[in-house]
Amino acid sequence: MKLQAVELRRIAMPLVRPFRTSFGVQTSRDVLLVHVVSDESEGWGECVALAAPVYSSEYVDGTHSVLRDYLVPRLLAQPDVTARSVAPTLADVLGHRMAKAALETAVLDAELRAHGMSFGTYIGAVRTEVECGVSVGIAESVDLLLEEVGEYVEAGYRRIKLKIEPGWDIDPVRAVRETFGADLPLQVDANTAYDASTSPRLEALDEFGLLLIEQPFAEDDLHQHAVLARRIRTSICLDESIVSARAAADAVRLGACSIINVKAGRMGGYLESVRVHDVCDALGVPVWCGGMLETGIGRAANVALAALPNFRLPGDTSASDRYYAEDITEPFVLQDGMLPVPTSPGMGVEPRLDLLESLTQSIETLRP
Repeated sequence: MKLQAVELRRIAMPLVRPFRTSFGVQTSRDVLLVHVVSDESEGWGECVALAAPVYSSEYVDGTHSVLRDYLVPRLLAQPDVTARSVAPTLADVLGHRMAKAALETAVLDAELRAHGMSFGTYIGAVRTEVECGVSVGIAESVDLLLEEVGEYVEAGYRRIKLKIEPGWDIDPVRAVRETFGADLPLQVDANTAYDASTSPRLEALDEFGLLLIEQPFAEDDLHQHAVLARRIRTSICLDESIVSARAAADAVRLGACSIINVKAGRMGGYLESVRVHDVCDALGVPVWCGGMLETGIGRAANVALAALPNFRLPGDTSASDRYYAEDITEPFVLQDGMLPVPTSPGMGVEPRLDLLESLTQSIETLRP
């Protein structure tokens, strides 16, 4: 298909509650949406970069710039574009995986809409609904943490993930375990906040029967992850370290992890995410779908991705109301701890244009 226009739209999405991790606090999201219009159809993608380069080197202003100045012009110059041609066409621009993922997703959405095929069908989803977990940020106190976790348990979430950092780890995890019992599926996420000197705090978490400890050390420190994995019973899961199928295979073979969190933005798109899934399946390593506080546009694709067979743990595919009072698509609503996999063509959701307009901060349209 021939691209006729690509729209870069920035919207402001307030969160229903502040979300604190080891690298900062978010009270809203500056969301960059990519809208492609072709001679056959149109499609949407969502960039998951944060406002500042704290989770990765990418940030919203930077992704906007590289899309406008480098990535989009390359696609607009092509006589024919498919989702599978996006990565090769953009390969000479190094890095910028989140920007590339948003653009590839929008093209894929348009392509699948033109063919009347759902994203789940295209990538090989085997489930009609997926189990949902929820990510709980660092709280101001243990009491407030227990109150928030209680709300999510009452809502029916199948797994709780606690954000941790040195000094906010053993006590809150113990409190959650003692309050909600040994049967609550519980895991923690450090977002690279630890190093060799604070590693003993992670070893102390072994007593709590966690599903996994996610990304305790720096993304390039596979050695320290492998050392910890040999010292504890709890499974080590990698997030920031895994940017491709090759990186996943290397980490597993080095013994740095036994579980992998798949995030399409971090890997450059959903097509590479499927390859990560396939490689991990071949290596006998389960995966789960991470989240980046997506709107309904990004959430729809994540839910479909989580329906692949080797996604064996509940992901961060929470309901819309976990983060937003109003979503920019029809809301994803939790039913018995599950979300349905969209079945309509493309990603399976439509943006609510009236709400989108009210949230829009800027629009930039690029043409051939």
